[in-house]
Amino acid sequence: MEVQEVLKIADDIVFAKTGKHLNHLQEGILRGTWQRQKYPEIAKTCYRSEAHVKKVAAKLWKLLSQTLGEDINQSNFRYTVERLQLSIVESNFGNYYAQIDNFSVCENKSHLSEIPNTEKPNQPLYNQTKPKERLDLSDAPEPNIFYNRTSELTTIKQWILENRTRHGLSGIGKTALTLQLIPEIQHEFDYIIYRSLRNSPPLQTLQTDLIQFLCRGGAPVPAPAEERAPTGGLPLQYLRSHRCLIILDDIQTIFSSGQLAGNYQPGYENYGTFFKQIAESSHNSCLILLSWEKPREIAALEGENRPCKSLQLKGLGPEAQEIFREKGLAEPEKWSELIDLYRGNPLWLNIIATLIQDLFGGSVSEFLSYDTLFLGDLESLLEQQCDRLTEPEKQVISSLASEAAPVEISKISAHLELSPSALLQAVQSLGRRLLIEKVKQGQKTLFTLQPVLIEYLKNQH
Repeated sequence: MEVQEVLKIADDIVFAKTGKHLNHLQEGILRGTWQRQKYPEIAKTCYRSEAHVKKVAAKLWKLLSQTLGEDINQSNFRYTVERLQLSIVESNFGNYYAQIDNFSVCENKSHLSEIPNTEKPNQPLYNQTKPKERLDLSDAPEPNIFYNRTSELTTIKQWILENRTRHGLSGIGKTALTLQLIPEIQHEFDYIIYRSLRNSPPLQTLQTDLIQFLCRGGAPVPAPAEERAPTGGLPLQYLRSHRCLIILDDIQTIFSSGQLAGNYQPGYENYGTFFKQIAESSHNSCLILLSWEKPREIAALEGENRPCKSLQLKGLGPEAQEIFREKGLAEPEKWSELIDLYRGNPLWLNIIATLIQDLFGGSVSEFLSYDTLFLGDLESLLEQQCDRLTEPEKQVISSLASEAAPVEISKISAHLELSPSALLQAVQSLGRRLLIEKVKQGQKTLFTLQPVLIEYLKNQH
């Protein structure tokens, strides 16, 4: 039996009992069980904790057991379904019976439910065709522990499902947040594709890949006369006739080093046209861009009532303590100081927690007793970001690193020989790279650097 047939049987059984169809996680549990996966593997596939998967699975097995009148669990599910299918094939009048419009399961004594499956009329009991591809997360990284981002997750879901916006994410933990989002909105889309640009593919290569996946999923092969982007790539007809979610990660790799944020490498300028066309055209699909830097086209098109929105993810708060628990650090009363120093950046905190465990036996107070702020492996990460800066940007962050407190732009200007235009461009670009922090003081906006970056710049002199 194909797994789609199994899901159809289970869905009809559950609907007959409850009047509700299987949700995404229930389908994932049944799919994984049919493929002989254990709960840890199912949890990873479904982007959920193992404990949560086991809890949902227990309720699902109980529901199936009550409906079928026999004990159903992960170990015997496959055998039971295969036996059930055989019973259906051999007789429509035995202990089980099937209907074409809805699948009802009952004992001879009485029907367990009289709820008609009106949401799926006139569908055959089994789909004998090979299931089409609808989801491709082959480029997505392995999901890690998801730290509490409830408000951000709610905001993004509202933008996508209610406001129908195309949007971008920048900041800390954007990939993890997106991986958490996918299972929650998967049922709202015909196709979901996750692609990383870490190897800087030309736009034509990316678009050909997207079209090939959509065609494998059942979308028609594009005719030459169909409307295409000015770059000659993905036809807009796909985004109009199907609700697609396209997620592009590592956008910063197609931007130039040594230029202001959001400037494309030579030969990659057509990406800007591509993003702009998707943002401005009428369709029912969504494009999510994940990047350290914001594309200029997105910055120009975003707004409260515009189709483009950007969400900059900040550092974690107390929930970051979970990182220290995993690493086995001591002295929980000191953890908040550590989170503040490293601005709640989960990647940075993981690196520093490892360093504390390796060098100080997990003692946070001993680590904090030193006058200097340890960077460890963070230094190479910061070097990669700072090497991309323009000369005016480097002057601005050097000036900010020498200040004891946040300052206004006018004070930065007093220390540098930059024209007003060059200064403003540099500050704006650094903001789009997430390398400077803005601080509100009354009606004034002040600028400063994160302690980690200040320490890095001091080490360069």
